[in-house]
Amino acid sequence: MYPISYEADPALEGRNRLTTFFRYIVAIPWLIVASIYGFIAEIVAVIAWFAIVFTGKYPEGLYNFNAGYLRMISRVNGFEYLLTDAWPPFGGEDATDYPIRVGVPAPLDEYDRLKTGLRLIIGIPVYLLAIVQAIILTVCALIAWFAILFTGKMSEGLFNPIRSASAYLTRAGGYFLLITEDYPPFSYEEGGASVPPTGQIGSESETRSAP
Repeated sequence: MYPISYEADPALEGRNRLTTFFRYIVAIPWLIVASIYGFIAEIVAVIAWFAIVFTGKYPEGLYNFNAGYLRMISRVNGFEYLLTDAWPPFGGEDATDYPIRVGVPAPLDEYDRLKTGLRLIIGIPVYLLAIVQAIILTVCALIAWFAILFTGKMSEGLFNPIRSASAYLTRAGGYFLLITEDYPPFSYEEGGASVPPTGQIGSESETRSAP
């Protein structure tokens, strides 16, 4: 099971055509907050990079901040790219009742300093695959936008690749925020969808199975 879990409840029938039509407009407040949150998260990641390289540890306060950002941006992106019509919360709390859920493990006791120090180099394959997944996400979301407007539905054939691409981009984000040292799995199925066990940061009280 990949350390960072991603779940999105299927939302195929009864989609909201009005909010779908204006999705990129109604999402603006969340995108503004996410942009500010993300700018700070990048600074925090740089500070964490130095901390890990010199001490082998990810300071808990910095880790929790970036874990919160990862949860928040994943929900905002899921809303923007039509995985759900539910309004996402603005913060980075663990919203277990929201249709899109990201599970983040507790920080490691000791991080690999070399892997962290060379993250931008050894992470090049992750970055390139993220570009591919972003293209898939954009194309499928655009088709889904038209499908929802005309039928009020999203087919499983569109929902699944959008969810899979979103899961990869979430995990890639966690990788570059230094939350995990593991390369993200390319497919949704490879990574699993169960939330990490109870007691870990960002976990839920119960383990969910993949849809």
